Amino acid sequence: MKSLLQSAAERSIRYLADLGNRPVAPDPGATKHLHQLDEPLPVTSMDPEQVIQILDDRCTPATMAMAGPRFFGFVIGGSLPVTLAANWLAGAWDQNSALYAVTPATAHLEQVALRWLIDLFGLPAGTGGAFVTGATVANFTALAAARHDVYAKAGWDIEGNGLIGAPPVSVLVGEEAHPSLIKSLGLIGLGRNRVTRIPVDNQGRMRVDALPKMSGLTIVCAQVGNVNTGACDPIDQICEIAHQSGAWVHVDGAFGLWAAAAPSRMFLTKGLASADSWATDAHKWLNVPYDSGLAFVANREALRAAMAITAAYLPTETEHRNPSDYVPELSRRARGVEIWAALKSLGRSGVADLIERTCAHARKFAKGLTDAGFEVLNDVVLNQVLVSFGSPEVTHKVIAEIQRDGTCWAGPTVWQNRTAMRISVSCWATTDEDVDKSLEAIIRCARQCIR
Repeated sequence: MKSLLQSAAERSIRYLADLGNRPVAPDPGATKHLHQLDEPLPVTSMDPEQVIQILDDRCTPATMAMAGPRFFGFVIGGSLPVTLAANWLAGAWDQNSALYAVTPATAHLEQVALRWLIDLFGLPAGTGGAFVTGATVANFTALAAARHDVYAKAGWDIEGNGLIGAPPVSVLVGEEAHPSLIKSLGLIGLGRNRVTRIPVDNQGRMRVDALPKMSGLTIVCAQVGNVNTGACDPIDQICEIAHQSGAWVHVDGAFGLWAAAAPSRMFLTKGLASADSWATDAHKWLNVPYDSGLAFVANREALRAAMAITAAYLPTETEHRNPSDYVPELSRRARGVEIWAALKSLGRSGVADLIERTCAHARKFAKGLTDAGFEVLNDVVLNQVLVSFGSPEVTHKVIAEIQRDGTCWAGPTVWQNRTAMRISVSCWATTDEDVDKSLEAIIRCARQCIR
């Protein structure tokens, strides 16, 4: 076992050491060899070292350098070294971190990390939390708690009786709500098509003046961090209006919630603590390994009521927090370990610096592209930059050339009827030199395509 793990670690270290030097996208030739993996289930056993060698030889060259400093295609942060190391150690522990009495170390780490996160985001004391796979399940988890709360106030036991025969719940979302939020609403039975979509402004922020009259059986889904522009809904105004009618306010903050941890960006999250629930990812701006999402609910008991599981063989919660009482899963890996390691390593100032630094890189991208004569479509308030190179056809041509070039990687989007390239800066390892190198490549590729 020792030699096998050492071999895997050495291969992993070589991969990470080369990330800054290799093309960001995999070589097309490497992906063509993936068909060699298509074989019948082996009849006989194979030496484990050979298995790892096959993975490294055939799959490593075909990976996208998402963990590297010049991948800007999605809001993806490469793993901080301490979080990857913690992930390796937690993998060796192999704890099914569901119950404190059974896995006290990992369950306790989650308790500590949860307390730190609540403090970091400025959420109400006593807020409940869940460590889940990503923002989709974080939204699902928080919205399940919202569903419990609004139905409990109406005298309906939603967990016991289900939705059949239940009074209807109105759900309000911004016109540019993320599709994962809509999916989550469908998963909890409130429907993807029954939502009322609220118009947004020219940056994608929900327009408060367009909110309809609400009743208590209402969930309002706001957003901090528009996936295209980075813009944030006016949470304080939305909460003030919604709470007058007894409505629940949920905040989808998949990456934008982290703005609350950065002194120069926290103004974008004004009123955040007034909401009732929040969802975010740690594998985005906190730069921990995949997968790692977070759900927070101010009414801790509403979260527990929606998620808790009981059985004769499962110890019940006493003075300690059972992770399985707050998440959809019973069997689950110890995601809190990497989050604890990141927060312990960075501290409050380190997290703030990470957010501030990547936002500054985004502004540098916007200035460089504007100075080169290209159109930046959004106000760059966080880490998102939208740039148009002209017509949709030309913009797509430029994006394809940038991706072929391999210096950096960014992808296309369509926002408010404009085709653009979206640059998302989220990685701890991105430097000013990486931005300069990427700008040079983007501008060079664009001019080659346009001339």
